[in-house]
Amino acid sequence: MIISASRRTDIPAFYSSWFFNRLKEGFVLVPNPRNSKQLSRISLSPDLVDCIVFWTKNPSSMLNKLAKLSEYPFYFQFTLTAYQADIEKHLPSLQKRIAIFKQLAEQVGQDRVIWRYDPILINKHYTIDYHIEFFNQIASALRGYTDTCIISFIDDYPHIRQSLIKEGILRLEVADILNLCSSLSEIARYNQLTLQTCAEEIELLNCNISHGACIDKTRIEKITGRILSAKKDKNQRPTCQCIESIDIGTYDTCSFGCVYCYATTSKGKVLANKRLHNKCSPKLVGDLLETDIIKDKPMHSLFTLQNELF
Repeated sequence: MIISASRRTDIPAFYSSWFFNRLKEGFVLVPNPRNSKQLSRISLSPDLVDCIVFWTKNPSSMLNKLAKLSEYPFYFQFTLTAYQADIEKHLPSLQKRIAIFKQLAEQVGQDRVIWRYDPILINKHYTIDYHIEFFNQIASALRGYTDTCIISFIDDYPHIRQSLIKEGILRLEVADILNLCSSLSEIARYNQLTLQTCAEEIELLNCNISHGACIDKTRIEKITGRILSAKKDKNQRPTCQCIESIDIGTYDTCSFGCVYCYATTSKGKVLANKRLHNKCSPKLVGDLLETDIIKDKPMHSLFTLQNELF
């Protein structure tokens, strides 16, 4: 099985000690997002975990712990954008994050660090020209440190709508998307990057941009040298190309405070959950309670019994 760590929060940035404790213990308890008392026990045995996909904006706290992943195939989805503190409130400077990206890639290889330039949002300050300028700067800095960049456009989730209105975020017309993507594609090509979209309906093949998969069967097979038998993830949006995985994160636990975040409903919930966090607990938020209901999640390796890929 593939472990997603995590679409719901930034485990590398805020909870790496907890994560490595869970690897040591060999399991994690994950709450049902609709009922926090219902917990699934997820095995983290190397015999069952085919790959771990990390999602992060700042994995600096993991850089000196990567040896602890020696029994697991893995790669990182690393978001690097050029927004300022009005949009991404609590991030280190862009230059510092670029340096962290490079350090990570130097340790694990460029094929294990995917650059995410997403979501793309437009207002009076973050114009199309702004995105072209800073995409070019970041792509140039990352040349040779990654082979793929994934882009997407802002999604209008109900709980972030007022924040988007406050920041004057504009709806992107198709002509604007094509104009922007044509330029991004040229920059990507020059910097030896494959450019893909994440869960977008729009077809951009004329811009040499294909639909991508963040939890990517092809990449995992390349990293492991083995063949996967995996289905498309039915729990994601119809436009999502990812294969099936188990997410071990919890919503309302990321402290970056990005205005576009779908995984955070309120700052108050995040602060409350952070106070409850115990790095030694089997679950991300709080300690195990007598009222918790735990069920083992059926798991199996997705690798086939056929010959290895290479």
